[in-house]
Amino acid sequence: MKYIHYQKRLNKNFAIAIIGCLISWSVNAEIGTSLLGKTATVIAPAKTQAATITSAMKEIASVSGQAVIATNPAIAATVVNIDENSFSCIREMTPVRHFYVDNLLGNVEGTLIAANAPEGAKYPAGSVVQLVPTEVMVKRAVGTFPATGDWEFFELEVNEQGSKIAKRGFLDVVNRFGGNCFACHAPAREPWDFVCESGHGCEAIPIDHKMTGALQRSDPRCGEAVPQKGDWMALTKLKTMVAIGLSKQWFEEQF
Repeated sequence: MKYIHYQKRLNKNFAIAIIGCLISWSVNAEIGTSLLGKTATVIAPAKTQAATITSAMKEIASVSGQAVIATNPAIAATVVNIDENSFSCIREMTPVRHFYVDNLLGNVEGTLIAANAPEGAKYPAGSVVQLVPTEVMVKRAVGTFPATGDWEFFELEVNEQGSKIAKRGFLDVVNRFGGNCFACHAPAREPWDFVCESGHGCEAIPIDHKMTGALQRSDPRCGEAVPQKGDWMALTKLKTMVAIGLSKQWFEEQF
C-alpha cells in the first residue's frame, strides 16, 4: 500500500511538472530549465498561416455590419462573458470521444448534439471545446467574429489553485511554438465548425491519445490524479518530445 500511495504521488507530481512545462517555457538562454507552453497544436508553415489569416481579414472586411461587432469587445462580451473562473477541471466537463465539451450558457445538450453530429454541425454560443488542460476554444455570440466562426481561442496556465488566461483572441493567438491557433483549425471550417478531429482536414497533431489522455487525467485543477496504465510512459515520452522540439527551435532561431 505504501508503494501504491508513493507511485500515485509520483505520477501526480510528474504530471504537474509536465503541465507546468506546457505553460511556462520561453525559448531563450534558459531553455535548459524551461521546456514547453503547449504541445497539442501543429505548426502550419508560416506562408500557409499568413495566407489563411489574410483571407480571414478579407472576409471580415466584406461583412461590414458583423465586422463592427467583431471589432468591439464590449459588444461581444455582453452575451458570453469569459474570465479565468470560466475554466476549471477538464474532467468535470462532458467527454466526447477523446476531448471534452461544456457550455458556458448552460446549453450543454446543444453542444453535444453538434459534437456528435456525423455530418458536422454549428456549435451553439457558449460552447467550450478542450483537448488538454492548457488549450481551450469558446464559441462566442453569433456575429462576434465571423471569420473564425465566432470561436475565441485561449491558452491557459493551470495549477492546483485554478486557471490563468495567458493568451486569448480570434485571429492572432499564437502558441509558444509559433503556431497560429486559427490557422490550424481553419481547415475544419466546413462542415465541422472549426473543430479538429481525425478526418476533419486539420494537420495531424504530434501527440497521440495516450498523451492527451494522460494530461487530462493529470489536470492539477481536479485534485488527485487518476492515472491509468501507461500514463507514466506517455508523459515521459511527451517530456522527451518537448525537450527535443524546443532545442531544435532554439538552434534554428540562433543560427
